[in-house]
Amino acid sequence: MKKIKVGLGTCGISAGGELVFNKLKEEIKTRNLGIEVNETGCMGMCYEEALVEVVDDNDSFLYSNVTVDKVGRIVNEHLINNKPVIEWIIKSNEVSKEDAFLKNQKRIVLRNCGVIDPTSIDEYIEQDGYKAIEKVLKNFTQQEVIDLIIKSGLRGRGGAGFTTGMKWKFANQEKSEKKYIVCNADEGDPGAFMDRSVLEGDPHSVLEGMMIAAYVIGSDEAYIYCRAEYPLAIKRLRTALRQCELKGYLGKNILGSNFNFTIKIKEGAGAFVCGEETALMASVEGKRGVPRLRPPFPAHKGLWGKPTNINNVETFANVPWIINNGWEKYSSLGTEKSKGTKVFALAGKIKRSGLAEVPMGMTINEIVFDLGGGIKNNKKFKAVQMGGPSGGCIPASMGNLKIDYDEIVRTGAIMGSGGLIVLDETTCMVDLARYFLNFTQNESCGKCTFCRVGTKRMLEILERITIGKGKENDVDILQDLANKITKNSLCGLGQSAPNPVLTTIKYFREEYVSHIHDKKCPAHSCSALIDYTIDEVNCKGCGLCIKACSSNAITGSKKAVHYINQELCIKCGRCFDVCNLDAVIKN
Repeated sequence: MKKIKVGLGTCGISAGGELVFNKLKEEIKTRNLGIEVNETGCMGMCYEEALVEVVDDNDSFLYSNVTVDKVGRIVNEHLINNKPVIEWIIKSNEVSKEDAFLKNQKRIVLRNCGVIDPTSIDEYIEQDGYKAIEKVLKNFTQQEVIDLIIKSGLRGRGGAGFTTGMKWKFANQEKSEKKYIVCNADEGDPGAFMDRSVLEGDPHSVLEGMMIAAYVIGSDEAYIYCRAEYPLAIKRLRTALRQCELKGYLGKNILGSNFNFTIKIKEGAGAFVCGEETALMASVEGKRGVPRLRPPFPAHKGLWGKPTNINNVETFANVPWIINNGWEKYSSLGTEKSKGTKVFALAGKIKRSGLAEVPMGMTINEIVFDLGGGIKNNKKFKAVQMGGPSGGCIPASMGNLKIDYDEIVRTGAIMGSGGLIVLDETTCMVDLARYFLNFTQNESCGKCTFCRVGTKRMLEILERITIGKGKENDVDILQDLANKITKNSLCGLGQSAPNPVLTTIKYFREEYVSHIHDKKCPAHSCSALIDYTIDEVNCKGCGLCIKACSSNAITGSKKAVHYINQELCIKCGRCFDVCNLDAVIKN
C-alpha cells in the first residue's frame, strides 16, 4: 500500500508544492487508485523543492523539483506500474544523491518535520507524541524535571543561550497564585526561518514542550507570540490547539491529573524589537512593544506583573525528546558547554539552501561545504553572517571554528536564533554592514537616545562611505559610536546593533580603507564606485549591451568595438549581465 507525502511548508508552497499536491489528488481520484496523499512540513532541502515522497512497505522514494507536468509520469510509471522514475529521485534505498546534506545531521528538533502530517495529532502520537508530558505528570516532581533539563545542558535557542533548566528553576521558586509560560515565535532575523518551519511542520512538539514547562513552574496559562507574517504557522498552531483540547491534552485535569493548562496565540505586528522579551510581554498585554529595564526579570515579574517563563520555539521542541530519551543521550551530543544540536537556516551564496540540524561542535567549513555543498557558481568563500542584525560576520579564514555559543561570542558575533548567511567574494562587507544597520535603525523602538540617534549617525556614515564620500576618521567614529551604543542602550536590540559593523571592521578593515581612500569597492558591489568599460579585444560588436542599456550610454556599429560614455552611464550593470563574451569589465 503506497502513501504519498508532499512538502507543504511555506517554502514548498512557494515552489509550487500546493499545485503538485492538488494535481496528485486529482489524478489519483480520477484513476481510482485509493492512494493516500498527505501534506507534510519542510523536509529541509528547500533547494530541491517541490518535494514529493512516495512511501511503500519496502522503501521510500523522494522526488525533487516536482512540477505539475511531472505528476502524470510519476502516477503512470511509479504508482500504477511500480517503476520509480529514477532520474527524478534524490533519495531511496538505491539512490542517495543527497547523502552529503543528510548524513551529518542529527534531527531532534526536526525529528518530525517532513515526516508527519502537521495537521494530524494522531500521527504525532504515533511518533511517541505526548508520551513525555504523560511521563512527567505520572512519574516526576517539578524539581526532578528541572534537574533533568539542567543535566541535559539545554541552553535557550533564541540567541542568548541561557541555561533552560535554571530559567525554569527561577520561575518555579517564585511564590504566586498565577504564573505564565510564553513561547517566543517572533522570528525576525533576515534569512532566518527555523522557528517558522518547526511550527509549520511539527507544532505539537512545541505545545508539548510548553506543557512540560508549565507543569514545572506551576503555570496554568500560556501565550504563543507569533508574527502575523507567518499565516501558515498560525493556522497549523490553531489546528493543533483544537486537537489537543479534544484529546484532553489541554484544559482541566489533563491526563487525569490535577494539572490545568491552556494556550492562546498572540499575533505580533512584525516589530523586530518585540523579539526582546520585555517588549514582547508589553505587546501581549496590549501595550506598545517597547522594552523596559531589567531587573526585575520576567521570572520574578513578567506578564501582568506575574512570574513568567519565556523560551523560544526551538527550545521547547527539544524538551519532549530529552524527557523520552534521557538527559544523558542529549548531553552526549555537542561540546563541553554547548550540548545537543542546533538548527540552522542556510541562506545566501550557498548551493544547498535550506534547513539543517547539526550537533554542536561542527565547524563552519563543515556546514558550508559538506552540508551546503559549497559556494554558488564556484565563487570564493568569503564569510558567514550569523545571528542576524544582532550578530556579526566571521571570515572564511576562521572556517575551522566550532559552532559553540562561547566560541562564536569570542569572534564578536553571536549564535543568534540560527540564521547562517553565506557570503562570497562578490559581497561588499561595508555594504552588508550598512544593510543590517539600516534594518536595526528602522526597527528601533526609539526609546533610547543612544539606539535611536546613534544608529542613525552610524548609518549616515556607512551610506556616505559606500558612495565614495567617506572621510579620514570615519572608521574611528564608527567604532566610538558603536561602543557607546553597546554600553548605553536599554535592550538587546540596541546593545547588539553595532555588531555587524564592529565585526566587519575587525576582519575586513581593508575594505573600509579602500572605500574611503581609493574610492573603490573591492567586491565591485557598490554601484557608485564602479566604472564599466568594454575590452576592445573581446568585444565583437554583437549589440547586446546596446539593447540592454537604458541610458543610451553605449555606442558602436555592428561587428565593431563598442564604447561606454561614462557621463551617461548610470552604472546599472545590465551591460555586464548580458555580455556573453566577457567584454564588459567592472573596474
